[in-house]
Amino acid sequence: MDAVSVVNRVALGDILRRSARRFPDKAALVDGQTRVTYRELDERTNQFAHYLLSSGLSPGDRVATICQNSHLFVMAYSGIQKAGMVWVPINPGLGPEDLRYILEHSEARVAVADDLILADPRRREAIAGNVERLLVIPYEGLDPGGAGISFESTLDGQPGQEPDVDIADRDLAQIMYTSGTTGRPKGVMHSHLSVFVATLSNLVEMDVRRDDVATAMMPLFHCAQHVMTTGFLHIGTTNVIIRRFDPVGFMEAVQRERITWVFALPIMYRALLDHPERKRFDLSSLRYCLYAMAPMDERTLRRAIGELCPNFALGTGQTEIYPGTMIFAPEEQLRRFGPYWGASTIINDTAVMDDEGRILGPGQVGEVVHRGPNVMMGYYKQPDATEESRKFGWHHTGDLGMWDPDGQLIFVDRKKDMVKTGGENVPSIKVEAVLLAHPGVANAAVVGLPHPKWAEAVTAFVVRKPGSQVTEEALLAHCREHLGGFEVPKVIRLVDQLPLTTTGKVQKHVLREQYRDLYAEGPSHGQG
Repeated sequence: MDAVSVVNRVALGDILRRSARRFPDKAALVDGQTRVTYRELDERTNQFAHYLLSSGLSPGDRVATICQNSHLFVMAYSGIQKAGMVWVPINPGLGPEDLRYILEHSEARVAVADDLILADPRRREAIAGNVERLLVIPYEGLDPGGAGISFESTLDGQPGQEPDVDIADRDLAQIMYTSGTTGRPKGVMHSHLSVFVATLSNLVEMDVRRDDVATAMMPLFHCAQHVMTTGFLHIGTTNVIIRRFDPVGFMEAVQRERITWVFALPIMYRALLDHPERKRFDLSSLRYCLYAMAPMDERTLRRAIGELCPNFALGTGQTEIYPGTMIFAPEEQLRRFGPYWGASTIINDTAVMDDEGRILGPGQVGEVVHRGPNVMMGYYKQPDATEESRKFGWHHTGDLGMWDPDGQLIFVDRKKDMVKTGGENVPSIKVEAVLLAHPGVANAAVVGLPHPKWAEAVTAFVVRKPGSQVTEEALLAHCREHLGGFEVPKVIRLVDQLPLTTTGKVQKHVLREQYRDLYAEGPSHGQG
C-alpha cells in the first residue's frame, strides 16, 4: 500500500473502521429483529471486500447493487468501497431496459440484487445476462429463479480484517445514475473525497449528535439517504432501517427504538399528522426532522412543529452535487414561508446566474449555481454534458431561484417546469403550494400542456386526502382566491395517484406525455 495514501488519505471505507474502534458494541444498524453492532458491521464489510478481491476483481472494477433498504445492503456497498471498487447503485424500481442499459453502460462485472427483484423473470434476465456474477440478498425469502449465489455465503471463511487497498482521495468511488426524465439516465461520478466531505458538512449543519437514533427510511440507493446514513455512521449513531413507510409501522418504530432524528418527505409528515391513531403512540423522542424534495405549506409546517417535532429543516442537493448544498434551518422555518431553500452549507458557494454568466443580486431570478468539493467528477462517458454543466466556472443545477433581502434563497422552479402561458411565466411550484394548502388535498402536481391559444396551459393534477370530497370546481375557486388570473389552472384533474419516483418526486414528464392532447380540441377542454 502506498505510504502517502495510508497516512493521509480520505476513503469512504475508513469510516466504519474508525467507528468500530470507538463504539465496538454499540448498535450501528437495526433492521426489524436484526441488530448489528459497529464491530460486526466493520468485520462483515471487510469479509465482503476480501471476497470481491479474491474473486478475480480489482480495485476500480464496477460492482452494481439493485437493492431496497436492508442491513445486508449497507454491508454490500460498504464492502465495495473498502475494496477500492466502484459502487453502481441502481434503482430497483427500474424496468428491464433501464437495468440492462445501466449495467452495460457502467461496465459492471458483479451485481448484488434482492430476491424480490430477481423473482421477476424479465428483470432477472436483464441483470443476470449482463454481469459475470450475481449475488442474491434474501430480502423477502422469495425464489430468485435459480439465479446467483447467496450474498451471505460470500462472507464465509473470509478474513475480518480490512484488506490492504491503495485508495486515493480523488479515486472514483461511485457512479450513481440520474432518473433519466429527459432520456437515458446519466451516470454521475463521485470521488471518495466529494462524498466524505459532504457527510461531515451534514453532521455540522443538521445538528447530528452521537446519541441520536436516526432513520434510514428513504432509499439508500439514492444520494440523500446514502449521504445521511454515511454521516450517521461517522459519528456513531444507531440507524433504524425502515423498509417501507406506513404511518403505524413508523410510529411503532419511533416508540420502540426512541428515534430522535428523521429524514422523510412532506407527504409522509402529512400522513402522520392526519393519522387517526397518532395519539396512541409516544413520539416524544423526536427532536430533529429533515424534509426534502418539496416545500411544506405553512399550515402543515406549523402543525408538524407543534405536534410532531420541535425542529424541522429542509435540505437540498442533487445527485451531481452531493447533498446537502443548502439548508433552510429550523430557526428560519416560522420566520418566512414559501419555497425557501435557505443558505449554503459550509462547503458550498452558491450564486444566481443569468444565461450570459452574470451573477445576479437579490430579487433577480436566474439559475442556481454552486461550487464546492462535493461537485461531481463529471458524467460517465459524456464529456460534452460534463462541460455544459460547468459553464462559466460554476456547477449548473437547472433550478431557478432568487435571493431574498436577508440572503435566503427562494426556489422558483425547475427551468424545464416553468409554465410559459400567454406570454407569462408561471412557476409550477407556486400553484402547487396553493393547492397543497387546501385542507382536502394530499398531493398535487402542476405542468404546462400544449394549448392552441395560450401556447401552454397551466394544468393541475390533484390527489385528495382520504375522506375528502373536495371538487375540481372548489379547488379552482380556491386558486382564484390566492393566485393571479393567468396563474390559475385552466383545468384541475382529480386523480387517484401521481406518478412518483422512489424518492417521492413527481414524474412530471409522465404527466406531460399522458395528457399532451388534453387541449387538442380547443378551449372547450379548459378555462379560457
